[in-house]
Amino acid sequence: MNWQFRPCVAEDAEAAVPLIYSSGPAAFDYGFAHGGLTAEEFLTRTFRDGRGLFGYRNHCAVVQDGRLVAVGAFYSGAEAGAMSRAVAFQILRHYPPRLVPRVLSHALRLDRLLPPPSRRTHYAAHLGVAPESRGQGIGEALLTYQRELAVEQGRRIYALDVAVTNPRAQRLYERFGFRVVAERGFNGPVPDARRMEMPLS
Repeated sequence: MNWQFRPCVAEDAEAAVPLIYSSGPAAFDYGFAHGGLTAEEFLTRTFRDGRGLFGYRNHCAVVQDGRLVAVGAFYSGAEAGAMSRAVAFQILRHYPPRLVPRVLSHALRLDRLLPPPSRRTHYAAHLGVAPESRGQGIGEALLTYQRELAVEQGRRIYALDVAVTNPRAQRLYERFGFRVVAERGFNGPVPDARRMEMPLS
């Protein structure tokens, strides 16, 4: 397939944000849809800002025939702390003061469900493929591309989280070589999550 991999840029927001949102709508709505403001609005603003967990700087795009057809975030625990702090500041800037405590509380609860990876782990998040491009192996190609980069960077573990309500994605990750190492409950509107890992040589 004629796929190209490149770092995202701020101008990718229109195509990338719907795919990022599709990777976990329940979690994004729980965390960032408050007071009439949508999660997509927050994601668009933070993606264009570039910093934080949702910024374009840690997202990789897959382009086919000049069109962005898939996206994913990739980072290690070495960057996760700074990115989480950036999200807190983005919340302060985006939401009116009366909503900030609620949004921060929800974001922290999501952090407990999806804890940051270790420093030597290459973590994949926000994996989304355009609906009309699914079933072509694009997601696996993106994971393979990033696995090669992770090995070059000396990272030891490749990891991601998958919702227990998404067995199709879990089967894909298992075929790729990931194995479930932990499961965390949420006890709320967000599905429980399974942490999956694979060693990197």
